[in-house]
Amino acid sequence: MSGHSKWHSIKYQKAAADAKKGAIFTRMARNITMAVKEAGSDPETNFKLRIAIDQAKSVNVPKDNIERAIKRGSGDTGEETLKELVYEGYGPSGVAIILKVVTDNTNRAVSEIRHILTKNGGSLAESGSVVWNFELKGVIRFSPENIDKDSIELIAIDSGAEDIKNEENTIIITTGPKNIQNLKKNLEKQGVKIEFADLEYIPKNTVKLDEKAQQKLENLTDDLEELEDINDYFTNDA
Repeated sequence: MSGHSKWHSIKYQKAAADAKKGAIFTRMARNITMAVKEAGSDPETNFKLRIAIDQAKSVNVPKDNIERAIKRGSGDTGEETLKELVYEGYGPSGVAIILKVVTDNTNRAVSEIRHILTKNGGSLAESGSVVWNFELKGVIRFSPENIDKDSIELIAIDSGAEDIKNEENTIIITTGPKNIQNLKKNLEKQGVKIEFADLEYIPKNTVKLDEKAQQKLENLTDDLEELEDINDYFTNDA
């Protein structure tokens, strides 16, 4: 699958430095808070919340942090309101970037994002100038170990999977955004241990970078990952 997601990189590096754990925990908590604000505090009826809680647990976010994030989303803590925003930009060699932001200070978030993009040879873009080249899809990832791959693929197809790939010893299944909950449930009924399930912006067209430009992009995304306001990002490099 071309393109990259910040959450994917964090999840599969697995060994995030201790100094970054605070930022990761903050992002996971904000996911939970926004999910509660959108559709309520019951994970049985709020699929987005269930995904957010699962992701938080996968990076060992403490139970108290999760419960506090749920209360914040319900308005029980009196804390400042979070906003969920999507920005578009360009990186080195014109790479398209979509930035998902969750913040309590929009001006700070925009200023920091603009600074990082400019510092690394990129720029913010006008709304609509980048997102047209991406499709929002449900993405599920899991290990192929200890499963009947052929059987699972048939079940996935019957459950509405649009694409199935094996990449870096990980099975990646994409589906329509509204079908991800149904697909995830059907896979779990077959004993599949889902490692990741969320909505991602998948590029329709990709660009191939040379080694120098690729390094510049990696420097840019490293800087983005330091920002707590950046909830996720997606690029169209091949």
